[in-house]
Amino acid sequence: MKIITKLWIGMAILIALSPLGLILPEHFKAGSAWGEWGAEEMQKLVGYVPNGLAKFSTLWNAPVPDYAFKGWEEKGLSHLSFAYIISAIVGIALVSLLAWLIGKTLTKKGAEHKE
Repeated sequence: MKIITKLWIGMAILIALSPLGLILPEHFKAGSAWGEWGAEEMQKLVGYVPNGLAKFSTLWNAPVPDYAFKGWEEKGLSHLSFAYIISAIVGIALVSLLAWLIGKTLTKKGAEHKE
């Protein structure tokens, strides 16, 4: 089996496991997934918001906040799990496309310098 095939199989497994970030905290009544805290939740958890988080928290707004589509926030765990999977697929596709484009550009430039 080619290494690239193994890579895509691994990615597919990770995509399928992505809803665990929702399911496990829900199952253990743990609140949100570990490390996915915004400034408001950080204030609740530790009593203050670190300066860097406060300074940069408004710099970027996610195109799909909380990995859910608009109006799906209250539809339940199955809908949110599906949204997590779709977000993982879109994210991997975008990063893969960007890496491929960069690779093509660099190999093209490298070929031009050899001649």
